[in-house]
Amino acid sequence: MAFSVPGYSPSFKKPPETLRLRRKRVRSLGADLSAGERPEPEPRRAALAAGLPLRPFPAAAAGRGGGGPGPAGRNPFARLDNRPRAAAECHDESSRGPQQTPAPFSDSNQENDLLGEEKGHEGTALAEFIQTSRGTFSESDTPPSESTELPADWSIKTRLLFTSSHPFAWADHFKAQEEAEGVARHCRAAGITLPPSMQDPKLCTELRCAFQQSLVYWLHPAFPWLPLFPRIGADRRMSGKTSPWSDDESLQRILMNDWSVSFTSLYNLLKARLCPYFYVCTYQFTVLFRAAGLAGNGVTTALMSPTTRGVREALRNEGIEFSLPLIKESGQETKASGTSLGHGEEHATSEEDEEESFSWLEEMGVRDKIKKPDILSIKLRKEKHEVQMDHRPESVVLVKGANTFMLLNFLINCKGLIAASGPQAGLPPTLLSPIAFRGATMQMLKARSVSVKTRAGSGYRDQFSLEITGPVMPHTLHTVTRLLRFAQGGSFSAGLCTHEPTAVFNICPPSDSAPEEGTVREELARCGLHPKTLDQLSQAPTLGKSALRSVEMSDYSCSWRS
Repeated sequence: MAFSVPGYSPSFKKPPETLRLRRKRVRSLGADLSAGERPEPEPRRAALAAGLPLRPFPAAAAGRGGGGPGPAGRNPFARLDNRPRAAAECHDESSRGPQQTPAPFSDSNQENDLLGEEKGHEGTALAEFIQTSRGTFSESDTPPSESTELPADWSIKTRLLFTSSHPFAWADHFKAQEEAEGVARHCRAAGITLPPSMQDPKLCTELRCAFQQSLVYWLHPAFPWLPLFPRIGADRRMSGKTSPWSDDESLQRILMNDWSVSFTSLYNLLKARLCPYFYVCTYQFTVLFRAAGLAGNGVTTALMSPTTRGVREALRNEGIEFSLPLIKESGQETKASGTSLGHGEEHATSEEDEEESFSWLEEMGVRDKIKKPDILSIKLRKEKHEVQMDHRPESVVLVKGANTFMLLNFLINCKGLIAASGPQAGLPPTLLSPIAFRGATMQMLKARSVSVKTRAGSGYRDQFSLEITGPVMPHTLHTVTRLLRFAQGGSFSAGLCTHEPTAVFNICPPSDSAPEEGTVREELARCGLHPKTLDQLSQAPTLGKSALRSVEMSDYSCSWRS
């Protein structure tokens, strides 16, 4: 039943009438009347008599007549009965029955008081930063997985943040002898040996040397004033930096020749199983080369991501056989062979497909009346799905066996590998490796420990954190977590920042010949990795297109989210 109330607009379609209703004042009474003594306006009494749920009448005019300051006036733009209500209020009204009066709404002053109380419960800025670094997950995220060992993560991390209730004083302020010992152990590929028991981690020389050893990585090229990782999306960070090779073609050729020698040296080490893996980071894509026996494959493999249709077409033209593991058609994996069809053969195939496509029009007798599309339009329509996956994780390319050597030559001779303009113009791709190679420069990941106060109940407690920044490769992540398990009593948390274009390297590629169990450690014994790290990286990846985001270890049992 609809009620007709003069001056009342429930849908706020007539603002002047509603404003007039809100601002109407009783001028016949004196200014000293209180809110309870002031009579209500006639339209409001009519609305209440009709049974419309209205808010309590405002008492703002009490302080405007000339007396002391009164309570703040009601907002004239507030709606009357079409205000959204909470679910609890609706439930209360339904339980009261239709004849009971609804409870009044809280005014703006009460809302401000509640907001003030909520602000008072906020923690310190640094504590919030630590909580944010751990990662926030909604209820829709996948539940955490639990195990005694972390799965292999082939993505590159840009930042690690470990937090614990125990201090990280052992990971800071190294002595000169400890730093030298750690570097020497890395260069000699010496294994990490830790004592069976430890009283104070800060006084454990073996632990501090092992941590220093785990921070070493090798890079080419190396320019101290340029951030050479990550390269994808690094134009803003590189803008304004000095790059004398950008306009000097002779200097660009020298840099490229030097880079080609280093790249070939690194690949030869990989084939000899003296290098477990390495990364080639360009301004458009990243390539991961893995030695035979790693990631559940018995042959040398290379993953390239992200790619475009032009890159894949160039690989086909060079005769490089590759596959797209994440793209499937008719239940079979799409495989592109380097022995592509000739131009005449391809044209004939297109003509046959075209004749088959329009044969039904000839049966209907209307083929001559319809304009036949050209060959280029048909080709673009067929390749639409291939173009749509460009620059996406689904465009990852897998190259196996002897084709990895052809991929090496392709990358060395590809002119599009180097940016032609912008801050990265003329700069060769970045080579990242866990071991030394020809022309490489030794680099160290940056590590620093911080102690902060975090709110715990009614007081504060000490929260210790260890931050590691730089290109953190898979072996480094495994080694550091092993050391922290030993030094922190098997309890710590970690937030991991992933270089997103490399997260797809965790897919499990199809394997034609899986390595025999127990032979990987023997064949890669001289690759410079710890045997336990080697065992982890030799397993087939299980993370798919995702990467580790957070790790929680408690009582030597770890759980993680990806």
